[in-house]
Order: sequence, then structure tokens, then C-alpha cells
Amino acid sequence: MLTDPYGTSPITKRIIGCAIKVHDVLGPGLFESIYNECLQYEFKQERLSFQSNIAAPVVYKGVRLKSKFYLDLVVEETVPVELKSISMLAAIHKKQLLSQLWLTNLPVGLLINFNVETLSQGGINRVVNAKYRPVQIRE
Repeated sequence: MLTDPYGTSPITKRIIGCAIKVHDVLGPGLFESIYNECLQYEFKQERLSFQSNIAAPVVYKGVRLKSKFYLDLVVEETVPVELKSISMLAAIHKKQLLSQLWLTNLPVGLLINFNVETLSQGGINRVVNAKYRPVQIRE
């Protein structure tokens, strides 16, 4: 099975590197908003483009709803990053990110829980959108 079907590994590795830097300095137990702000600082240092707290449309059976949901961060217009600072991730958290990937048609997302001893051991989950379809541009 292809582990990086959409060529996102270079971006996700850089994002994870930034998250590890933040966690190394701050440690666990703070609010998500603090980690978010520090990640934005690290993304700037790494020259990664990003948007924060992005409103995304919800389309239901072809109808665009008035309701929206918000993505914590979107890096390089490709990778949504969902931040948590909780005692333990549950399966529903991965499903939440997967729903966001489906609704935005983005290829891969990262779920990062900063409330762990070591971020690289259980704090980072990469979620792949099997329903992703690259947008075809017609000339």
C-alpha cells in the first residue's frame, strides 16, 4: 500500500518538526490556543504558508449550507492540522479530522495532541483522505 499517495510527506514532516519544537519548549498541559500561536511562529520560521481558524463550507447533497465549521490550521493550502490538549485521543477525534478532510477535499491531515509526555509517541496522528480527488483544471 502506498503510504504517501498524494506527495504530502515533505510538508507533514516539516509540520511535525515544528510541533516537536513547540512541545520541547512548552511541554504538556497548556491550552490549545497557546500551542496554536506557537505553531504559527514556528511555521513562519520554517517559511511554511498557513491559515488559522479557517471557516470551511458544508455541502450537503449538493446544497451549500449556511453553517460552517472551522479548521484550526491549514498549512500550504494542503494539510489541515487539528490541535488538541487532552488526556487521551479517542477514535472520534480521528473521525472528526476525516470528516473535515472529506468536506474540504484535502488529501491528508494531522491530529496533534500536545498533552502527552513525548509528542512523537502517541501525540501525532496522520489521517489520509481515501476519498480525495485532485481537482482537474481544464484549459
